[in-house]
Amino acid sequence: MKYDVVVVGAGSMGMAAGYFLAKQGKKVLMMDAFDPPHHHASHHGETRIIRHAYGEGEKYVPLALRAQALWEALQAESGQTLFLKTGVLNMGEASSPFIQMIIASAKQYQLPIEVLTAAEIHQRFPGITLPDNYIGCFESTSGVLRCEDCISAYRQLALAHGAELLTYHPLDEIDVQDHGVTLRSGETVIVADKVIVSAGAWATKLMSALDFALPMQPNRKTFAWFDADEALYGEGLFPAFSFDSPQGMYYGFPSIDGAGLKVGRHDGGEAQDPDTPIAPFDTVVDSVDLERFLATVMPQTSGLMYGKTCLYSMTADEHFIIDTHPKYDNIIIAAGFSGHGFKFASVIGEILSDLAVRGETEHDISLFSLSRFQA
Repeated sequence: MKYDVVVVGAGSMGMAAGYFLAKQGKKVLMMDAFDPPHHHASHHGETRIIRHAYGEGEKYVPLALRAQALWEALQAESGQTLFLKTGVLNMGEASSPFIQMIIASAKQYQLPIEVLTAAEIHQRFPGITLPDNYIGCFESTSGVLRCEDCISAYRQLALAHGAELLTYHPLDEIDVQDHGVTLRSGETVIVADKVIVSAGAWATKLMSALDFALPMQPNRKTFAWFDADEALYGEGLFPAFSFDSPQGMYYGFPSIDGAGLKVGRHDGGEAQDPDTPIAPFDTVVDSVDLERFLATVMPQTSGLMYGKTCLYSMTADEHFIIDTHPKYDNIIIAAGFSGHGFKFASVIGEILSDLAVRGETEHDISLFSLSRFQA
């Protein structure tokens, strides 16, 4: 079969790209080693935070705002509730570079945030107790995305617009020619004008087949749900949050649909081969650090309910990779989302469709160029 574009890896970014391509009338195939949404990679776990004032750098803000608009458009088109406006509270020492960048980016783009003292945070959200030298930036227009529902919505609409989806077909071979790309998965042979590689932790292996060492390291990560008083930590009363401290960077969500308070740690993790089964969440070892964090900052929570694991695909600078292959301009790479990419999946899908169709995009993606890794 011959396609205009084949998307290898139909997770968060890939499924969104397939939707935008199909909506433009392109003949597009999305292929995946599993059946998305699934629990083998980085897009599961029910929820993801979307925030606009951005501690990782002000260049992300226009993308976050565009992503927000596209998520709301997807919500309207699908008729599903995908975004919950819980607000997001980013906490840290007043001198924290992460917190200072949030304040600076909010000022630059005139975003509505409130800077609160530790006492003001406790007064507004009694479930939080902070040291006196900590502050918080509360962004009421941000919130939570139902991540698996978002992917399902893009999948449903992409197929409705004419995209094809090939599940349980890992890519075995990729051969690039001047006139196109040939892909093989088992006995299936596919030909495409352009290929988007958005295969998450597996992108490194796929790129090595094209003589390119993708500068990215997959890591095993854990997150968990804890029993919590709904009057303190329930949706509608408690925000999604991040917490930057010398001990680590943590994030979490209010108890949504009574599921419990969800908490994870952003930094750290262990190197993980994506082809090796991920060790399941250990209720003793993996919960210790999260329980220590909660005992200090959110002491009115109770015991562990359950935990899960996922993959972070990390770059050294924790910025994304969105670029064409250094040798082949018909191969487009989207990888290395470093644990903070899902919120951008909608706009990255738009960007990838731009690159596949026009070879350029109006969005500023200079921060994500592969050239930054060159000596």
